[in-house]
Amino acid sequence: MKLGTWGAAPALVAGIALAIAGCGQSEKKGGQAENKPEPVANKKAHDHSGEWCDEHGVWESVCTRCHPELVAKFKEKGDWCKQHKRPDSQCFICHPEKEAEFAAEYEAKYGKKPPKPDA
Repeated sequence: MKLGTWGAAPALVAGIALAIAGCGQSEKKGGQAENKPEPVANKKAHDHSGEWCDEHGVWESVCTRCHPELVAKFKEKGDWCKQHKRPDSQCFICHPEKEAEFAAEYEAKYGKKPPKPDA
């Protein structure tokens, strides 16, 4: 049977599609495919038990990103950065000097520099 110029193209496309579909799977013993979950960044869970929020570089008691129930209090006082959705007094993006102020408080209390905040 003669396939002609385009006769093999659909079979080739189907073969490529099947190969791509199988790329996210690994073989188990017995020839069955096993779906593996996508790798997830190994990020440590944030601990809220201490006085200092390592993740955000402020005291845990005033960290609105960890404790959203505090947001209204800061907004009432007019201490709010609408652009970055955090208290203006904690917006290290708009006020980099504020990060240094919080760090100085930490250093005065603990005698060492605080961990660098993630965000």
